[in-house]
Amino acid sequence: MKVLLINGSPHAKGCTHTALALAAEVLNREGIETEEIQVGNKDVRGCISCNRCRELGKCVFDDIVNETAPKLAAADGLIVGSPVYYGNPNGTVMSFLQRLFYSKNYDLHMKVAASVVSCRRGGNSASFEALNQFFGISGMPTVPSTYWNDVHGFSAEDVLRDEEGVQTVRNMAANMAFLIKAIAAGKDAFGAPEVLRGAFTHFIR
Repeated sequence: MKVLLINGSPHAKGCTHTALALAAEVLNREGIETEEIQVGNKDVRGCISCNRCRELGKCVFDDIVNETAPKLAAADGLIVGSPVYYGNPNGTVMSFLQRLFYSKNYDLHMKVAASVVSCRRGGNSASFEALNQFFGISGMPTVPSTYWNDVHGFSAEDVLRDEEGVQTVRNMAANMAFLIKAIAAGKDAFGAPEVLRGAFTHFIR
């Protein structure tokens, strides 16, 4: 079993990495492998709605998005971490996620997911909600915790001093490990839930 960790910060060992590392520690202890992918320091352009991914089976821009796609397909879970910039997630990680989720040629249904945000002071709730939007539309159960998954501080050391933030991330990771194992056992015992497809409407018709 494996969980993919997406680091949306440009700082490889900063606050966001520290939060993800806390989650990885718990997951590894539960026998689940983790891999962290650094996205926030990459040159990632936004989606241009060309729809070439429908023909190619991958994004037309061959960069870290296409490198990550097969890893997400093989993973059992996903955690996305981002710093807060002006009350929103880092623009790079949002471009990355929009292209990754839109261009995928596989089903994410019942892969568990969570987001973690890092802020100095404010904007955490809006950023947390923005990242979680990717999961519900993709059939991915969003992992709960004992608070919203955010950590506060201006440095990695500050994050570790945020006792409730650390506790929240660790609880989320423990819940993620449980859900991954429970869903795997449930699929073996009962099969995967049926997914209805085909209806695609807008507000004009």
